[in-house]
Amino acid sequence: MEEHIIEEGKYRYIEEGEGTPMIILHGLMGGLSNFQGVSEYFPSKGYKVLIPELPIYDMPMLKTTVKNFAKFLEGFIEYKGLEDVILLGNSLGGHIGLLHTKMFPEKVKALVITGSSGLYESAMGDGYPKRGDYEFIKKKAQEVFYDPEVATKEIVDEVFATVNDRMKLVKTLAIAKSAIRHNMSKDLPHMNTPTCIIWGENDTVTPPNVAKEFHELLPDSDLFWIPECGHAPMMEHPEEFNVILEAWLAQRNF
Repeated sequence: MEEHIIEEGKYRYIEEGEGTPMIILHGLMGGLSNFQGVSEYFPSKGYKVLIPELPIYDMPMLKTTVKNFAKFLEGFIEYKGLEDVILLGNSLGGHIGLLHTKMFPEKVKALVITGSSGLYESAMGDGYPKRGDYEFIKKKAQEVFYDPEVATKEIVDEVFATVNDRMKLVKTLAIAKSAIRHNMSKDLPHMNTPTCIIWGENDTVTPPNVAKEFHELLPDSDLFWIPECGHAPMMEHPEEFNVILEAWLAQRNF
């Protein structure tokens, strides 16, 4: 997907298709390719799919917060002249989508969250890594998925490189702390944006009870489960994820 990246000003992003804008928000350790299944499916269904690269390691230390990523997202939406967007986020991306929707509700037509942080304190991974220990990192990466084979060498190498880069590690920990501070349990009952919650039944990072709590707290939400699935349903079961999402969008007339 790297070859499709558009660079304009401070934004790097992928854009495919025409129609209703669907903005995909990746997680902390997740690159743009995590959503390949989604980004290849929805452009032919009448959606303009955009995946901005979030400046996770580029913000100044004090600005490395979930709130500043939500503001960055708003800047991107303004820059692209988009309205009535659908936000789709996994893990930290879901949290950014939730906070952006709280801050700019008039911009967001619908929200889709999967394995999202925002409620559960260890959602960002408990205890950061032993630097330099490849096998430990590999095990941690495999635990994200129900099927450890999904954690390809490429994925493990990327995580390993991140945690062995001191600045990236420090910023990763800063984001984790910010995510814990930005617990959204008090905000969610006031957020009326239609929300689709798609969760892996075997998610050990944000366990199933987190999805149930999101569903209980968000006034207009629907909850869907994917069996034999961990923290990243759109990577582990892209076809099933797309079928659920497409049916929900059709039912809601989005």
